[in-house]
Amino acid sequence: MRKKSTVFAIVTLLGLVLASGCGKKEETMAEETPTAVEESTLEETEPVSEPETETETQPEGLEVIGEREEVDGKMQSYLTGEWKDAEVVTRRPIAVMIPNNAPALPQRGIDKASVIYEAPVEGRITRLMAIFEDFDDMDYIGPVRSSRDYFVYTAMGYQAIYCNWGLAKPYVEELINRDTVQNVSEAVDGIHNPASEAFVRLDRPGYSKEFTGYLTIEGLKDAVERLDYEWEYDDDFVPQFTFAQEGYRAEYEDAADAKIIRPGGTGSNAGGYGGYNPYFEYREEDQLYYRFQDGKKQIDEDNDEQLAVSNVVLQYCHGEVRDSHDYLAFGVHGQGTALVFTGGKVIPAVWERLEGDGVPPKFYDEDGEEIIFNQGKTWICNIWEEYSEYVEWE
Repeated sequence: MRKKSTVFAIVTLLGLVLASGCGKKEETMAEETPTAVEESTLEETEPVSEPETETETQPEGLEVIGEREEVDGKMQSYLTGEWKDAEVVTRRPIAVMIPNNAPALPQRGIDKASVIYEAPVEGRITRLMAIFEDFDDMDYIGPVRSSRDYFVYTAMGYQAIYCNWGLAKPYVEELINRDTVQNVSEAVDGIHNPASEAFVRLDRPGYSKEFTGYLTIEGLKDAVERLDYEWEYDDDFVPQFTFAQEGYRAEYEDAADAKIIRPGGTGSNAGGYGGYNPYFEYREEDQLYYRFQDGKKQIDEDNDEQLAVSNVVLQYCHGEVRDSHDYLAFGVHGQGTALVFTGGKVIPAVWERLEGDGVPPKFYDEDGEEIIFNQGKTWICNIWEEYSEYVEWE
């Protein structure tokens, strides 16, 4: 397990999270610590392997997943820590761009994602990038929307095959067409090697055309074969998360309780989360965080189930407005502050990504130890740090 100490010299402010009261807003990052706008129409055209490590900050005896081993055809996932078919968890995942504004909902297939990354886009709403590894039994995922460069950079950290329909051409064209990006995209201006066989339009009465485009799994596999992409992880792949081993829980008993997480607070604001005011509600009975948006449960169209995850991360990033179209930029490399929520607790943290595009950010606690996540799905919210004052948890 990796331990970091130098980064904490930059963030001497982590202690305030533990001292903050129930229901209070976090202070802005500049001061201490991390604490209905529609989308713009500017579309761009069960066995356990032997663990190898422990974390000093966890209760004595907590075991974590170390080097993965195959047992009876199964291995533990890099993305969730759960036992799955070895052929599933040894191949690259797919990262699919999905709209998250009210006129597009509900999304289809998103409940099957292992990781969901959420970030603001123009129009001051958010967009999702859902990362799937276990998708063989799925038919459609979507609707699929267009790319922004900070999503591409994030997908590269997972070595994911990146799937999109459209792009912010001035800021994405050069990046998305690099040899280092395995891209499956509908044929639009700015995409040099399109893969239209991977996409289809579905009939959605009452929905705008831009919310009718879907990724087909059969077509995706055909496109990957034709484009000669590699399904196998590179030898230098670095997993983003370290998970508690099966049968163990990372309890963080000394951390503050946090049962409700509001990335954009409860009022209107221009930080991306203020349009639909999403929040997560922790439930003790199953130790999951349930997602709500615009005052309603956020569900998957395939099964009408509410989206729920085991871990939520608020990753604070510096943001900028690029141009008159309100295209945004976010710093997803380097280092910054974060809040990690797991098991009904909040852990003040920092994130660090200094080793290039192919390595994801890692999360460390105030002692410099890598944070241990509980097994299951994770939802990561990119928080525009200039709007961090709106974040609330209680």
